[in-house]
This record gives sequence, C-alpha cells and structure tokens, in this order.
Amino acid sequence: QLQLVESGGGLVQAGGSLRLSCASSGSIFSINAMGWYRQAPGKQRELVADITSRGSTNYADSVKGRFTISRDNAKNTLYLQMNSLKPEDTAVYYCNILPPVYDYWGQGTQVTVSS
Repeated sequence: QLQLVESGGGLVQAGGSLRLSCASSGSIFSINAMGWYRQAPGKQRELVADITSRGSTNYADSVKGRFTISRDNAKNTLYLQMNSLKPEDTAVYYCNILPPVYDYWGQGTQVTVSS
C-alpha cells in the first residue's frame, strides 16, 4: 500500500511555471509506470503525463511541449515541471500509478492559473 502526497501547487499568472512533487511512502523503483492526473471543476479526471521505470514518457496533447514529467527512484518522488501555464491548466493535480489504484489517490495539489 502506497501513500502518495502531492505538493507544489499554487496560484500563478498565465505564462508562469510551477513544479509539482509527489512523495511516496514506499519504494517506486519497481513500479513500471507512474503518472500525473488532473481534475478540473465539472470535468472528469484525466491523465496528463506518465513515465515508465526506464524513463519513457507520454503526454496529453494539451500539455505536450509545456510539461515535463520525471522521477527520482532514489528519493521515491515523482515530479511535474509545468511551464507556459494557461488558465485551462487550472485543476487539482494528483499522482498515481498506471493504471490508477483507488486507494492510492491522495488529496492532490491545487493549481490555479489566472489570465
């Protein structure tokens, strides 16, 4: 059972940057794929980026070229660098494995981008 704790969100102006972190209570070394998800008000939760244990990454079209996912297995931490933020990136951001496990959802971290 993993506990995942997201942090790093905040309020930022359009065009700004934020770096999100996801700290795991257990080792992520053996976990093949982890991802960042987000849920905007009134919308379903969506996967925005994922990374395998070998470092292969995938991004949703809406964030491609602006977001970068990375993982530090030694620190059991997942990161999401978000640049050129847009108001439509406003959401609560969560981390989880792929496919997501219900019990692993944390509280998320709120990202608000003002225009």
